[in-house]
Amino acid sequence: MADTIITVQGEHSAWYPAERATVSASVHAWGDTREDVFQRATTATESLRALVEPLHNTTSGPITWWSSDSVRVWTERPWNNEGAQLDPVFHAAVDFSVKFSDFGALAEWVEAAASIPDTAIGGIQWDLTEATRTSVTTEVRSRAVKDAVSKAAIFAQSIGLGSVKAIALADPGMLGDPAGVAGGMPAPMLRGAMKASADFGGAPALALKPEEIAVSAVVDARFVAS
Repeated sequence: MADTIITVQGEHSAWYPAERATVSASVHAWGDTREDVFQRATTATESLRALVEPLHNTTSGPITWWSSDSVRVWTERPWNNEGAQLDPVFHAAVDFSVKFSDFGALAEWVEAAASIPDTAIGGIQWDLTEATRTSVTTEVRSRAVKDAVSKAAIFAQSIGLGSVKAIALADPGMLGDPAGVAGGMPAPMLRGAMKASADFGGAPALALKPEEIAVSAVVDARFVAS
């Protein structure tokens, strides 16, 4: 009797609390005078750096890493609604990325940074540490394989066979099944939310509420059932 081949796809997802948050901030000044615009951008940039460096230059500071661009300066000639070109508008901009391990310190920093003239706060990317990511990815992939074994065993039992033996394990699409090619091994999905809450004992305070990070894995598996 020919062997019965069973091919299945195992998957598993798990959720973990965020451990790191990288906030994007930008300085953007514009106006009619190049010198004034450059000076405003430089002043705002130095103010932002003054908020970053004391929190980073310590052994256990809440900022684990940060970077910033050099000042970029450009000019544009806008047009009005009558088709006439207006006087030049000068721009100067600098982008910052700052990674925090302490979300309370992050909230305080965002409030302080947002109060600097010509400064805007962009999105926040939530993440795990490299060590945690490595550990949980291994666990999730292992559970995806166990899910594939469980599915194959159920299929075998449903047709009166007793046991299954794995003969191939692969990332989706690598067992020659075209339907699985688009699946891939999903990277960890990072999701987070930033919301403001009010402290009724004083001024409104910003509270950051990260969502848990979903880590998912998918595996294709082929078994022989007997």
